[in-house]
Amino acid sequence: MNKVSKKFSIIGKISSFSIIFIILVILIAPLFIPYEPNSINLENKFSQISSSHFLGSDHLGRDIATRLIYGARLSLSAAFITLSIIIFLGISIGGICGFIGGRLDRFVMRICDFFFSVPTIVLSLFFVGILGSGLINVIIAIALTHWAWYARIVRSIIFNLKNKEFVVLSRIYGASHLQSFRRNMLIPILMQCVVLATMDIGHIILHIAGLSFLGLGVQPPESEWGVMLSDSKEFLWSNPELLIYPGVALFITIALFNLFGDSLRDYFDIDLKDFK
Repeated sequence: MNKVSKKFSIIGKISSFSIIFIILVILIAPLFIPYEPNSINLENKFSQISSSHFLGSDHLGRDIATRLIYGARLSLSAAFITLSIIIFLGISIGGICGFIGGRLDRFVMRICDFFFSVPTIVLSLFFVGILGSGLINVIIAIALTHWAWYARIVRSIIFNLKNKEFVVLSRIYGASHLQSFRRNMLIPILMQCVVLATMDIGHIILHIAGLSFLGLGVQPPESEWGVMLSDSKEFLWSNPELLIYPGVALFITIALFNLFGDSLRDYFDIDLKDFK
């Protein structure tokens, strides 16, 4: 990683502030929202925008704004949990391969090559087919399809650092592999993984929504953007706003995280191609 030599871009600042704002809204808004996200009121179905329903209501009389906010909470929480698992797997597997090397390293890297060669959505569908539907199984499936990139990055960093003079000296003075890893390698590894994670989170949110849309992820009546899109598809022509609202929320959130991730990568001058 090269020395940081430029300021964080204006796009990065705008996207980061927007993401913080979204997180604050989904944390604070439920304290003031008068509706439950799954509360049905058939007398109030398809209501128009008003002071009582900021974005109207759906075919079951549920407040759309409330469901969007709770959907954002669920989607982002699931994405962050998934990324935490992915980073843990990547650091653990990549760390073992980087220090041990040999046949184990070659075997694991061939597995990584296989994961790189198959579209992640195809692998996710395969694992969900084995594990079954539901949010927990979707999180596991996505984690199993995304760890390889992180393992490859961690392995490459360890290969680059483990023979450096300061690392060799720490080993001479009795530091174990784990101590050497924690003292000399963990910070650069975490920096690389965080940059990759910010670029991945939009992709993971889309995966979760897509699998939920197909009926394999979050199940109705839970408030989740993919579920909302699935519920609204039969009202595409009569009430298109039911489809537009979660679609726009999904698009904006993914775009913000992608822009933030790109800006963070440029700021730290990281070229992920170096780890292929």
